[in-house]
Amino acid sequence: MSDGFDRAPEQTRPLRAPPSPQDKIPPQNSESAMAKPQVVVAPVLMSKLSANAPEFYPSGYSSNYTESYEDGCEDYPTLSEYVQDFLNHLTEQPGSFETEIEQFAETLNGWVTTDDALQELVELIYQQATSIPNFSYMGARLCNYLSHHLTISPQSGNFRQLLLQRCRTEYEVKDQAAKGDEVTRKRFHAFVLFLGELYLNLEIKGTNGQVTRADILQVGLRELLNALFSNPVDDNLICAVKLLKLTGSVLEDAWKEKGKTDMEEIIQRIENVVLDANCSRDVKQMLLKLVELRSSNWGRVHATSTYREATPENDPNYFMNEPTFYTSDGVPFTAADPDIWMILMMRWTQRL
Repeated sequence: MSDGFDRAPEQTRPLRAPPSPQDKIPPQNSESAMAKPQVVVAPVLMSKLSANAPEFYPSGYSSNYTESYEDGCEDYPTLSEYVQDFLNHLTEQPGSFETEIEQFAETLNGWVTTDDALQELVELIYQQATSIPNFSYMGARLCNYLSHHLTISPQSGNFRQLLLQRCRTEYEVKDQAAKGDEVTRKRFHAFVLFLGELYLNLEIKGTNGQVTRADILQVGLRELLNALFSNPVDDNLICAVKLLKLTGSVLEDAWKEKGKTDMEEIIQRIENVVLDANCSRDVKQMLLKLVELRSSNWGRVHATSTYREATPENDPNYFMNEPTFYTSDGVPFTAADPDIWMILMMRWTQRL
């Protein structure tokens, strides 16, 4: 690997950074205030509403995350608490990313001022992105935004460099992880898919202003696929398929631009696994569907093609576009999982 790697839930509650001195203004003594002159007014109906009543919020209302505590509150969070609450908030309400990320980054710029704080920030985001199944994409988007908007750049490396260093720590034990027990492999698979999302979302700006992807991640994904296919148990193969569905078209385009045949080698390896490995029938079917998907240019349809309703017979991408579901424990399962049809039938029966 190159220098890029080498150098490189509780209930959500609104929090903010510690207050500035201006925030701590003592309340005025009402007794010292000037008495207002009395004014005679016409009789009016007396309202039972009180100006001291608590604010009313409609059911289902979620206040903006960046709203402050009430004036005078001294219960300010630590950096870890603030970041973790924001990550949990994004997990529950991913649609708030666009409206709240700018304020989040501004707060971090006033708070993350040391090497240790930056390391802590990187670790918190990494752990969230690799432990929450549906946060890998959001985590990658968050990493991309912070890599361009965090101002701190200590000698130990900026945000992107420290993030890649953290990923390299997991990358270096890829072979052992792919051979590990079920828990170890599950953690490894989460890392693999997060790295795939990083490859798609992490933008590197060149000296001329052009935006490219991190080549080091492209190399890393190739080696991670090798580790998965070298230990062809079902969950490793399912992870490889998910990674190729996510990044296959982009990886192949990038390799072709460099005159490389890496995707041809991967497809050949998949075909060998289907013939020789002792994986389940469902996983073999999943691998074959992936080969078909790639043969259809990863499902990318040209605008000039005649429209036909997609069916399993005329669209190799028919099954590959099916969503990934999650159990109540957060475990992902797809059409390749043996029990999926029984689970779906139970859901349909309950709706009838």
